[in-house]
Amino acid sequence: MERVPEKSVQPRHSEDVRTTRARGWTPLWIGLLTLPPVALLAAAAWFGRLVRPGGDDWCFLPQVGDGGLFAIVEKFYFVDNGRVANAVLVWSYARFGVAGQQWFGLFSGVLVLALLWAFIATAGPRAGMRVPRGVPFLVASIVTVLFLLGSPNTYKTFYWPAASVSHTLPPVLACAAVIPVLRATSQRGRVLALLTVFVAGLILGTLSEETSVVAVVVLASALLISGRLFPEARRRFLRLCCAAGITGTVIGTLILFTSPGAQHRRERHYTVSALAPETLLASLRGFAHIVITCLTTWQYLGAVAAGVLLALLARAPRSGLTPMKNQMLCAGAGAGALLVSGYLCTVITYPAFGPTVATSTRLWNDYLLLYILFLVFLGTLLARAWRHRMRWTGPAMAAGAGVFALVCLSLAVSLTSLETDMAVRAGKWDRQDSRLRGGAAAGTRVLPYERMPLREMTEPFGAGGRIAWPAVCVADYYGLDSVTQAARRP
Repeated sequence: MERVPEKSVQPRHSEDVRTTRARGWTPLWIGLLTLPPVALLAAAAWFGRLVRPGGDDWCFLPQVGDGGLFAIVEKFYFVDNGRVANAVLVWSYARFGVAGQQWFGLFSGVLVLALLWAFIATAGPRAGMRVPRGVPFLVASIVTVLFLLGSPNTYKTFYWPAASVSHTLPPVLACAAVIPVLRATSQRGRVLALLTVFVAGLILGTLSEETSVVAVVVLASALLISGRLFPEARRRFLRLCCAAGITGTVIGTLILFTSPGAQHRRERHYTVSALAPETLLASLRGFAHIVITCLTTWQYLGAVAAGVLLALLARAPRSGLTPMKNQMLCAGAGAGALLVSGYLCTVITYPAFGPTVATSTRLWNDYLLLYILFLVFLGTLLARAWRHRMRWTGPAMAAGAGVFALVCLSLAVSLTSLETDMAVRAGKWDRQDSRLRGGAAAGTRVLPYERMPLREMTEPFGAGGRIAWPAVCVADYYGLDSVTQAARRP
């Protein structure tokens, strides 16, 4: 009788063994890498207790305290700048007084992290990436830390509510409006997505002129490449969403631009025309300075490292990923949208800020988030190229984790230095607050005010005493007739 040969068992490929072992360690590595950015965000939120009013806050607090929501909306629309949605956000924290200033960092930080987490967790699978649980949160925490704490002026980006609601939160809210579009699978979901992007654009237009410009440019870029990027079955819906977002943003911007407050602002602060040739050239020089500053800020390499980690931890087969030619098309469109929108933002802010647009870092935040997300995308392209040429991804993983660790260490040092300065100002502010309140209660109508500048925050009697603003608002806050410049301490 003929023996049937036993089925031979082929040994597993060494690469498969290494991959299986690596995946066994993945949850531990994800947890360890997530700790530093989360710890940084927690520390930054805790330091928020040291925030004290300054700049525009002096004017917002008495306005909201005396008249509530209607008063601040009326002031913004008819007097200040026309930003109705901005006024609502200002009311949401100013109604709690100084405590609202101190808690703002915690709530805004959690909101930014949650929205970016939802955005990344939704966008990844739509691009063909299947990643282990925890990776979207890891990437979102890195992006959040870089966006909020990696700015050249973290105080104005994260801690100063007036700047945050105008330049930090709007681009995050714009990203959040994309989530229903990416998740829409039914007819009802598509209708909801269309309404969401239209309403979001309408709100964005009355919240931030600069972020509105970025949103319109990005949506227009998506329209231009939609024919080559999206499958025909989904192309029409995505084009409708882009059109709805652009329409809503344009309508909101027109409401803002034609408001009495915006007209009043242009009459008071605009010294040149935004479309004048000299303005366009000066804006180009200013934007070139901004680009060089961002490209040479090495901490933003943390975004590239996040993209590398995201792609290397992906479990999707290569065939399931977006084709490389489409990814390169996205990279080109993203770079173009970033440069065009950044320059246009510089142009529209130059008439009010002049040459300082190149150094007023809070104005960069409207397109800085796009820059950070673009770097994450470039990191995924680098990682994909590495996986295509190399079997073992360990060195790339180690390099990404190392860069990420150095960035977190650098941001921790910077944040600690800022906390020290905030503590000094908080102590001075509290002592002066007690003195001014005591004097007002005793019936004194005019009291001296000692300047306490922090991270280029506007204080009364700046520029050697030549600029009094916001001294009038300080007097209103304490119920005084006026405040005077205190003599400098020896």
